[in-house]
Amino acid sequence: MARIPNELTIPDLSGRRAVVTGGSDGIGLGIATRLAGAGAEVVLPVRNQAKGERAISTVLGRHPDAAVSLRELDLSSLASVAALGETLRQERAPISILINNAGVMTPPQRQTTADGFELQYGSNHLGHVALVWHLLPLLQQGRARVTSQISIAANQGAINWDDLNWQHGYRGMGAYSQSKIALGLFGLELDRRSRSHGWGISSNLSHPGVAATSLLAARPELGRSGDTLGHRLIAGLSRRGVLFGTPDSAGLPALLAATGPDSRGGALYGPQGLGHLGGPPGEQKLYSRLCSTEDAARSWAASEELLDLEFPTA
Repeated sequence: MARIPNELTIPDLSGRRAVVTGGSDGIGLGIATRLAGAGAEVVLPVRNQAKGERAISTVLGRHPDAAVSLRELDLSSLASVAALGETLRQERAPISILINNAGVMTPPQRQTTADGFELQYGSNHLGHVALVWHLLPLLQQGRARVTSQISIAANQGAINWDDLNWQHGYRGMGAYSQSKIALGLFGLELDRRSRSHGWGISSNLSHPGVAATSLLAARPELGRSGDTLGHRLIAGLSRRGVLFGTPDSAGLPALLAATGPDSRGGALYGPQGLGHLGGPPGEQKLYSRLCSTEDAARSWAASEELLDLEFPTA
């Protein structure tokens, strides 16, 4: 077994394939590194191939015998998601772990995906929904655990049901919260439908608390030329071990959710420190925005309609 900080133990994952979105840096890279160290064959679907190659070097620097490889993926393009699905299905390797970790956060001005969806809703939520749909046969074969990485932002705001794509009155943080609420509702509904239809998949949620990652750093492609004040504040306190987590510790809840022998479908895992902002990982109470099965079913149906796809019912 591979031991990692805060006394979390990852079981032996030899012979199991794990797919981690957003694994080229930050929290996702830490997750991928630890999965590889536990023996998993790790697939990193990335948009930026140069960052992906650096991530591979990082993993191999820690675990020289690791099995880790890149694939192409841009979650803001449904064609790219479909292409990755086709590639992985052709490889015929069952997937045992899928961690829906990638995300974008609060572009100052409204931006859209290649398919016309508001960028955060389209990438953070709809892109991952489409990915699960395309990979469903492989997830079933691997009797996979699917862990969707949400955010403490899912404990505020609401789904903008009348304007899911924020075409009127765009608010960056409101749209971000919506994307994470929607992804959380999807993860919980996926678990319910898997049990109902016998898909053999377990689905749960994690959140990283708060840590200094690239989400709030300078992102020119999002219209953010410098690090936000929040990023600078979080980074300073994190370095001093005050309140917030680090990029390494922030990945622990997802690792617990995805690999813990006692971790269960339909649950939320996060840091156990003050306000769930940092600290060792554990199960926590579902956020109020995620408790409505009616909202989950409504969001599921809306996602299928927007993506023009339909999950099987058997």
